[in-house]
Amino acid sequence: MRIIKRNSSEAEFDREKIANAIRKANFASDPSERVPEEAIQAMTDSVTASCAALGRAPGVEEVQDMVERQLMSHGAYEVAKRYITYRYTRALVRQSNTTDKKILSLIECTNEEAKQENANKNPVINSTQRDYMAGEVSKDISERILLPADIVEAHNEGIIHFHDMDYYAQHMHNCDLVNLEDMLQNGTVITGTLIEKPHSFSTACNIATQIIAQVASNQYGGQSISLTHLAPFVEVSRRKLRKELDEECELSGVEMSEEIKQKITERMLRAEIKRGVQTIQYQVVTLLTTNGQAPFVTVYMYLNEAKNESEKADLAMIIEEVLLQRYEGVKNEKGVWVTPAFPKLIYVLEEDNIHEGSRYYDLTKLAAKCTAKRMVPDYISEKIMKQLKKGDVYTCMGCRSFLTPDRFTDAHLGNVANAGNYEEGKHKYYGRFNQGVVTVNLVDIGLSAGGDLDRFWEIFDERMELCHRALRCRHERLLGTVSDVAPILWQYGALARLQKGETIDRLLYNGYSTISLGYAGLWECVLALNGKKLTEPEGEALGLEIMNKLNEYTAKWKAAENIDYSIYGTPLESTTYKFAKCLQKRFGVIKNITDKGYITNSYHIHVTEPIDAFEKLRIEAKFQALSPGGAISYVEVPNMQDNLEAVLSVMRFIYDNIMYAELNTKSDYCQVCGYDGEISIEEDNGKLVWVCPNCGNRDQNKMNVARRTCGYIGTQFWNQGRTQEIKDRVLHL
Repeated sequence: MRIIKRNSSEAEFDREKIANAIRKANFASDPSERVPEEAIQAMTDSVTASCAALGRAPGVEEVQDMVERQLMSHGAYEVAKRYITYRYTRALVRQSNTTDKKILSLIECTNEEAKQENANKNPVINSTQRDYMAGEVSKDISERILLPADIVEAHNEGIIHFHDMDYYAQHMHNCDLVNLEDMLQNGTVITGTLIEKPHSFSTACNIATQIIAQVASNQYGGQSISLTHLAPFVEVSRRKLRKELDEECELSGVEMSEEIKQKITERMLRAEIKRGVQTIQYQVVTLLTTNGQAPFVTVYMYLNEAKNESEKADLAMIIEEVLLQRYEGVKNEKGVWVTPAFPKLIYVLEEDNIHEGSRYYDLTKLAAKCTAKRMVPDYISEKIMKQLKKGDVYTCMGCRSFLTPDRFTDAHLGNVANAGNYEEGKHKYYGRFNQGVVTVNLVDIGLSAGGDLDRFWEIFDERMELCHRALRCRHERLLGTVSDVAPILWQYGALARLQKGETIDRLLYNGYSTISLGYAGLWECVLALNGKKLTEPEGEALGLEIMNKLNEYTAKWKAAENIDYSIYGTPLESTTYKFAKCLQKRFGVIKNITDKGYITNSYHIHVTEPIDAFEKLRIEAKFQALSPGGAISYVEVPNMQDNLEAVLSVMRFIYDNIMYAELNTKSDYCQVCGYDGEISIEEDNGKLVWVCPNCGNRDQNKMNVARRTCGYIGTQFWNQGRTQEIKDRVLHL
């Protein structure tokens, strides 16, 4: 069995350290209050058994909490007092300087928390370490100076989560929709170099990847681009290639019919589209931004976004090539085709592609084939989104955060961002962004209420005000930010074209940007309150009541402050483990609520709940509609490569029932034996490890594992809580 030390490194679990700690407290007590050695051994046995029952590596603080409870249960109050006093004294000493130790553990790669904090960051490489080191300094400054003490305390106790505190010291925002159209059509500037409108599709793709890298280095969340913004350059290349062909024919004296010239031009055009798409795929996968990971980018594929039928046909060619190349995958270091994490792909289901026999149905079948093998694309229903977003259809900012429907255009505020492609009266989404996220731990509220619904709403109100103040901190940190801090974003078109020295303040109001109140653990919260599941009528009703109450608060704040607060179904990654540990510390181990190393993301039905794909999506659609700031649902499926009709049936159900959903398959490879299938998870000495079922390989450096955990694919493995969640998942199809 392993244990997580205070500096987040791992060590072997040593029961003698527990016994010795009790002995020291025992010896320091009055002789009349001491306990016999057999009692010390009994307490040590009990704590060891409790740690083993967790099914994961416990933290030192957890073990010490267990020791305290054992001392109290044995009536050893004087010994417990000595133990608690010693523990408190040591905590004061540690508080004098923890940042240095954390940074040193990062450099030496002994920080287990950092190693598994982000499933797409390799903590060994210098750029990641540099980012983590800067992050530790930012956290330290934020906790000591920038944030109110009660917000920091609530964050550390797992009552709320103040996201991305490692970037809070800087004036940075979360995620956005890049206005690629403006930058390509009207030019941009990258590191002081003027980039003019490209003269071919392949050049446009190359510039797009440079923009993606620059944007990623100046924010801390996800970004999205639309293939529609690249589509006009297909016609640019078509004309260029045709002109070159005509010139070649004239120089060589060769005569060709118009039909032949068109065929040759289209063949050369297809080759250029292939090269351009390949540039995007390989550049995104191989680029490392300043935070040590590939750009967190989503590529949006929406046929009806094209301006006319001709452009739609060109867009369809680009989408087809993207799907073909993603289906193929990328080669790992052994030269084997594997599933990459990025770019994330989103395909919009619409009347022209969802029905058999419709014009672009073959494209949808290709998307289904790609999903079955590579887990992408994910799917947005044009039909449902129009119902929920006041007739508009647009992509999320990264993996799931959605902008609120445009209201500043309807208020006739004009071109607030000075965008070069602004159209009067047309709703605007590209160039908008999210200011940041604070997430409330709903499970903690549910357990704190002790089953009393009136008490629950009292605590709920208190936590909402706490979250509101935390969100105000995020907003106020951005107020006064000058455009010079990130020229690519604020001056050269990605988000705006402001003047040098101009602040971004006007982009923080009137709905141009959003700010997100996240929530986690609705499933466990409801279960703690009334003993019912979200899949049961009473549980569903209470869950929907809680969701409506969350929306009431954001609506109230929005009306009072003219800031677009919005409810966000948080994609907990490492935080799911932190929340679970904090809940166990505060409330102990409660069956089906705190007995796991994770809590449930947002409104999701618990991963262990047996339910079919269609019923899961049907129920979750009700909750997704109440998460206007972003949410995604998924169904867990087996290998579907030989059953594409089943994939298509799920896609059709998505189109008719839910705005945004995905299918989770498995896509793994063992570099030792060449096994191409699902790498399994097994318990080894109290720790969950990945194991090749074919050869038994347990070396994570010699396997490629891809799993979708939070709306996006991760490939660098996960902490013990998230790994347990992956292991516990049941199939829905």
